Amino acid sequence: MAEDLTISKGDKKTQYESLLPQIQGLLSGETNLIANLANIAAALKEQFNWLWVGFYWVEKDELVLGPFQGPVACTRIKKGRGVCGTTWEKEATIIVDDVEKFPGHIACSSSSKSEIVIPVFKQGKIVGVLDVDSSELAQFDTIDQFYLEQIVAMIP
Repeated sequence: MAEDLTISKGDKKTQYESLLPQIQGLLSGETNLIANLANIAAALKEQFNWLWVGFYWVEKDELVLGPFQGPVACTRIKKGRGVCGTTWEKEATIIVDDVEKFPGHIACSSSSKSEIVIPVFKQGKIVGVLDVDSSELAQFDTIDQFYLEQIVAMIP
């Protein structure tokens, strides 16, 4: 298990390429879901310095806040509400360049300007989402989607 994170410089792709094996090292041999989600959130926040990085986990008819890094967050989100709830409903990644223009956006933090939400699947069923917020407009793109989808696929 890795204990230190080496922060990579360079373009976004280079940063992700450096981070992927480090996250795999953090997860290697650890079976506790909370510990793994916490380390993924911390690694992403430390590497990219985004406003908020964390997980919401499906619990009955709501997404419930899980491990995260950043300001306090909304605790429960209904299916179809906001970017996280819509990702859950559609079972697909959503990238939002300007959260103010997303219908039904839930403003957990007024500092959030753009967002990407990645569904987490286990055995073909959505079990949660990875939510990443930035204080910059249009922060996320298909490069982020590609690598973040790989990262959530690593969750044991």
